[in-house]
Amino acid sequence: MQHDLPASGVLFSWLPLLMLLALAGCQPAVDAPDVLDIEDLAERYAAAWSSGDPAHFASFYAENGVLQINDGEPSIGRAAIEATAKSFMGDFPDMLVELVEVRREGERVIFEWHWTGTNTGPGGTGAAVDLYGYESWSLDEDGLIVESLGHMDEDEYARQLGAGSSE
Repeated sequence: MQHDLPASGVLFSWLPLLMLLALAGCQPAVDAPDVLDIEDLAERYAAAWSSGDPAHFASFYAENGVLQINDGEPSIGRAAIEATAKSFMGDFPDMLVELVEVRREGERVIFEWHWTGTNTGPGGTGAAVDLYGYESWSLDEDGLIVESLGHMDEDEYARQLGAGSSE
């Protein structure tokens, strides 16, 4: 005995699947920074700071990206960011930047770091630095840094280099 479903019965049996497929097509687009693996980005960024390769470091920034450390003059554009990185890398050839923590705060990403190195570059003091700080990033849709606002304790930096010490 064969049971034939009327055409409406076949459609009815497929209705849940059709609705699911229709809803899947109606999902909003997700921006890249929302799905970006910020842990991976932060690890690679820390490694780039530590690499001694300022061009590689600058490649993490948008073409007109901004890097500003404390209230200093901002480095605007990849060439200026590369020059800033080159200066730090030259002053601290053994520089190591490690990721401490990365997290989202609203529209920004907070990259907390630990920086060690010895100031043995040209005119260096020979002193070691061991500092903690953070950068607050805004990212574009490609996951590149548009703006990085860096923060570190300048007095502690000067003390460790021996520039601000009265000891």
